[in-house]
Amino acid sequence: MSPEEDDASTQQTGDTYVLRLYVTGTTSRSARAIENMRRICEAHLEGRYSLEVVDLYQDPEAARTHQIVAAPTLVKLLPEPLRRFIGDLSDKDRILQGLELQPVATRGHEA
Repeated sequence: MSPEEDDASTQQTGDTYVLRLYVTGTTSRSARAIENMRRICEAHLEGRYSLEVVDLYQDPEAARTHQIVAAPTLVKLLPEPLRRFIGDLSDKDRILQGLELQPVATRGHEA
């Protein structure tokens, strides 16, 4: 078992989130995605996350290697399962639900 797998398997409710955000240069959409993700991480994962920003203009091979078809794309590597989010990450509730930091909203009410 690799150190990464061992770390991942011993995490419990205090999981450390390993996130990778793929952007394209210094576009306004890329800047918004970076700012939105940093804001979400600081508010909901303070001290429990690693966020790597990959500029596909500087590392074009990363798009092919990691199967990135659109940018910005956020990839949640850990904790499993792997998840991908495309866009500027402005829909905070969708991101929090996808990261399993907020329960999925249910439609309607039970009687």
